[in-house]
Amino acid sequence: MLVVFGLTTGEFVIAGILPGVAHDLSVSIPAAGLLVSAYAVGMIVGGPVVTLLTARLPRRSLIAMLVGTSVVANTASALAPTYPVLLAARLAAGLVVATFFAVAIATAVSGAPPGREASTVARLTLGMNLGIIAGTPIGTAVGQHLGWRATFAAIAVFTLAALLPVLRSVPAGPAPDVGSLLGELRVFTRRDVLLAIALTAAGNLGVVTVFSFLAPLATDVSGFSDGAVPVLLLVYGTGAVAGNVLGGWLADRALMPSLTGLLAVLVGVLTIGWPASGHRASAAVLWFVLGVLAFAVVPGMQTRVVAAARAAPTLAVAVNAASFQLAAAFAGWLGGRLIDGPGPRSIYPAAAALTVVGLLVALHSLRRDRALTPAIED
Repeated sequence: MLVVFGLTTGEFVIAGILPGVAHDLSVSIPAAGLLVSAYAVGMIVGGPVVTLLTARLPRRSLIAMLVGTSVVANTASALAPTYPVLLAARLAAGLVVATFFAVAIATAVSGAPPGREASTVARLTLGMNLGIIAGTPIGTAVGQHLGWRATFAAIAVFTLAALLPVLRSVPAGPAPDVGSLLGELRVFTRRDVLLAIALTAAGNLGVVTVFSFLAPLATDVSGFSDGAVPVLLLVYGTGAVAGNVLGGWLADRALMPSLTGLLAVLVGVLTIGWPASGHRASAAVLWFVLGVLAFAVVPGMQTRVVAAARAAPTLAVAVNAASFQLAAAFAGWLGGRLIDGPGPRSIYPAAAALTVVGLLVALHSLRRDRALTPAIED
């Protein structure tokens, strides 16, 4: 959880220190914004590629290598003399994140008590919640007072310190018994694995589109001042922490039924976002509820991927993380088109429609599970 907190802070904090980076390196804000894209590209490419290349390494050694790479990349970010060097350092930092998440989730689930797999995943993803609501503002404050280089240096030091208890906890076992490269890739011929990955991408696309444009939705639609945006982020993040715990608890008891129900509720909440967003009080409540639902589905979705891809769970989770990044990239493009066209308020019904796709995938998976259960019992 602590390492995830450090990695998540490193991913999102760039938004808070972007102006300082642009000024110090004499580049425009749009050019500095490519640092975010470089990190995302690193995750998309690194997820499957790094996972395949490291599949035969012992888990503890692999975790040390992945987190060590992140520490070096953040240190290089702090010391980067030019914009191209910083861009390369952010790309390198992103390369190992998806694989680390995959290894961490697979390792934690393998050691979890039966029936507690989803809540174990929830403990890991709690680090992501805390990185958004605490790590990002703290890192931004450090950058504002000590300079953006100090932010990356602090992330490197914290992540390295968090690695030490992880290495004490993960057993020093032998390398996992994996098959050939073709055998690892064969896991993606299984329909349940593809459905689980599609569920993550489609189920999160709508709410990610809304979150990506929180600032214009808050100011231009709900009438909040610019200064209220960090408070709304805190409201959203508080809901995310509550939703993370709730989602893990529900998924341990009924995985696909709970995911299907949560997505159905999310469709309803996004639908009422159009009228509710016009008033500040109802908009604040809306953002809290969206935070709850957005992260309540995460533990169940990750657990579903691991369960469906037992032959190669680490690779499947890494590809799942990469698919989420692709969905986030599409969300950024779509939200921009909606703002330029019908206006920011139209993001809510569009997000609801996108979430319906995820709900349909969940319903199909649920029916498939129920259809297979009698055959398994017979």
